Amino acid sequence: MKTKLLTLLLCLLTTLPALAYRFQVNGITYNSTSDNTVEVAPYYYSGSITIPAKVQYEGNTYSVTAIGYYAFRNHTGLTSITLPNSITSIGPNAFDGCTGLTSITLPNSITSIPY
Repeated sequence: MKTKLLTLLLCLLTTLPALAYRFQVNGITYNSTSDNTVEVAPYYYSGSITIPAKVQYEGNTYSVTAIGYYAFRNHTGLTSITLPNSITSIGPNAFDGCTGLTSITLPNSITSIPY
């Protein structure tokens, strides 16, 4: 039993890096969602920000396709945000508590916005 449990644990630990890859470029944090796409991840954001359609990191180019869960939650210093046409979904509570937010530019490409 201990051998099976240890084997399972080792398998899980070796697959974790493939499941989640997080990096930051120009003050925006991203989580990988597939081999060539990323979502904007929670971090501290303030002021006016523009999310790029593509981002380069360690020699790879990723399409920015989503705003992750809680990405901007409670960032009261965030005043405006512009999203590119590559964004197709916005995660739940992405803008929850953004009391300083006065402008969001949403592209027509968004197909999923949480309730």
